[in-house]
Amino acid sequence: MHPDLLLVLPLLIPLYGTLLCLFLWQREVWQSIMTGVVQLLWLGSVLLLLREVLSAHVVSTQIGNWPAPFGITLVADMFSVLMLVAAAVASLAVYLYALQGLDLTRQRFGYFPLLLLLQMGISGVCLTGDLFNMFVWFEVLLICCFALLSLGGSKSQLEGTLKYVTINFLASGLLLSGIGVVYSLYGSLNLAELAVLVREPHHPNLPLLSMASVFFLVGFGIKSAIFPLFFWLPASYHAPPIAISALIAGLVTKVGIYAFIRLFTLVFVSDSGITLPLLAGLSALTMLVGVIGAAAQTDFKKILSFHIISQIGYMLMGLAIFTPLALAGSIFFILHNILVKTNLFLVSGLVAQRYRTFSLKKLGGVYLLQPVLALLFLLTALSLAGTPPLSGFWGKLMLAKGGLEAGNYILVTVSLGVSLITLFSMTKIWNEVFWKPRPRTDRPDTILPPVSKLRRRMAYLPVVFLLACILGMGIFASPIVRFSERAADGLLQVQPYTDTVLAKSKPEQVEESKQIHETALHP
Repeated sequence: MHPDLLLVLPLLIPLYGTLLCLFLWQREVWQSIMTGVVQLLWLGSVLLLLREVLSAHVVSTQIGNWPAPFGITLVADMFSVLMLVAAAVASLAVYLYALQGLDLTRQRFGYFPLLLLLQMGISGVCLTGDLFNMFVWFEVLLICCFALLSLGGSKSQLEGTLKYVTINFLASGLLLSGIGVVYSLYGSLNLAELAVLVREPHHPNLPLLSMASVFFLVGFGIKSAIFPLFFWLPASYHAPPIAISALIAGLVTKVGIYAFIRLFTLVFVSDSGITLPLLAGLSALTMLVGVIGAAAQTDFKKILSFHIISQIGYMLMGLAIFTPLALAGSIFFILHNILVKTNLFLVSGLVAQRYRTFSLKKLGGVYLLQPVLALLFLLTALSLAGTPPLSGFWGKLMLAKGGLEAGNYILVTVSLGVSLITLFSMTKIWNEVFWKPRPRTDRPDTILPPVSKLRRRMAYLPVVFLLACILGMGIFASPIVRFSERAADGLLQVQPYTDTVLAKSKPEQVEESKQIHETALHP
């Protein structure tokens, strides 16, 4: 298949799926079937793109045949494709859960088209080659998240959605301001061209570029829930149903970190002597505040929501250390966390389906009634805590080794301490939900009546599927580590990226486009 088509398919497949679901409005059965087909096609398209990137390293195309840097650029490297593969796997699991775990009202009124539109937004962020289109795709994500978080209209959902949208509008304004500063400096928003321009000797615009980097630091810091800009996340993610919480918690914040890493390795590298120590401090504080907040909670979903903040600190850690091994560790950790966090939310949903509560005080004895579910939680929780040989261990090992080699002992010590507190909070869930006897105050009618074997197996299918992927990442970690190392090398060695994007432009096309560009700016 032609590489240009492979770059467009991850965008077109969910787009056309969304349109078809809208034509099938309020026909939830047909919508669910259509969404399932699109899930498989989307996963297949990103796997084909991965195969292409394995051979070509970087793949690029220009929409409308405009030469770079003037047209809309789509570009895929190992980092972006690995993100899409993990997102497609997690989305497939959430879709399978939603078939039996989401009420028919929400299914009928927009869940499936919003799911597909969210996937298109994720594809757009990961594949775009210019700053403005990255902003546009983030706005697509914001609209989808707003609609999903408020779907159903409960009071807690609307309250959480209001906080989410308000703070993210602020983040969008900051990003747009940063884009304006960058464009005023260079007259371009193409990432490949910017990567070349900012690396020119005797850079004259360093102070203004630093100002732009602050806009992006705060903007993406909000979208990624980095300390101290995280307060909206636990207030928003615990309110909607699990089929929505798992999707947003597992994917959307990681897309923010993806953009963070992409821009601060490609464009904002001139003042790394100031940026990297700042990121190291933010990483440590994000890890600590998140895990302490999780340890203090008594609600299953709120514990998991606070752990998102803590894990974001690990993802930022590799960027702060800024060595090939540390960046590879961050990339591996992002892939691992997309799967693990999604699975933990799905497990909490299965518990709540049976017992109608997320409160640890009202739960207990699940191990005796559902030993398989208890085992699924235990293995996933141990992976989150970084227990060897599960997937979380390898990501944290790479980060710790990279930090020690770089001499960043304080950050490594903090990360190891946070791992112990993470294990404590997972042990707390295990003891309160699965191990302790059920509280005597609970009435029997809080337990749902038994369901058919087929429905019960269907409910377990997405959790087992994700756990198999998590175990595979841990036991067969070597190829994923190699992919992560290759992605990190691509982030630090930008010439293959810039050459691939800019080399497609013929000199006469570039000159003609420059004239059109100048005419548009100065008529």
